[in-house]
Amino acid sequence: MTDFVIYAVPVAGGIVGIAPLPGGGDAAAYKDDLLHMKDWRPALVLSMTTQAEMVAGGAERLGGDLQDLGTRWVHLPVPDFGVPEGRAVADWAAASHAALAALRGRGRVLVHCRGGCGRSGMVALRLMIEAGEAPEAALTRLRAIRPCAVETSAQLRWASDVSDAKH
Repeated sequence: MTDFVIYAVPVAGGIVGIAPLPGGGDAAAYKDDLLHMKDWRPALVLSMTTQAEMVAGGAERLGGDLQDLGTRWVHLPVPDFGVPEGRAVADWAAASHAALAALRGRGRVLVHCRGGCGRSGMVALRLMIEAGEAPEAALTRLRAIRPCAVETSAQLRWASDVSDAKH
């Protein structure tokens, strides 16, 4: 059994969940965590882990497994404690658009990173702000549910910089 918990926060009529990488390196736990994710019924899952982290954690098949369950999956790899760069920046607009559409339709969006704190919290906060929440109030509300959400000042800056968002 892993410590796989989905921390949920209401956003734009839907729910954003943040969670760790399913499985924690254990094949049996991966299957249980995948079922937990399925039961949570996300319209979209955003994976913020690098491919190397997914392989090391035994979750290299996560994208295909989620798609087999009927869930859309977007991989935006960001190094631990990092922020989107390169292709992840380019892919953010489409991922954000899909996530906000799901949320506004009363759906659920699950964001995960390795530990379910920094990168996933950064993206949850960015979605909250893009949905119209004030940055400080959104961070306070998010950290009331997941105190470790958004671990670095660079993550906070990226989440708060919605000047380029077109939603």
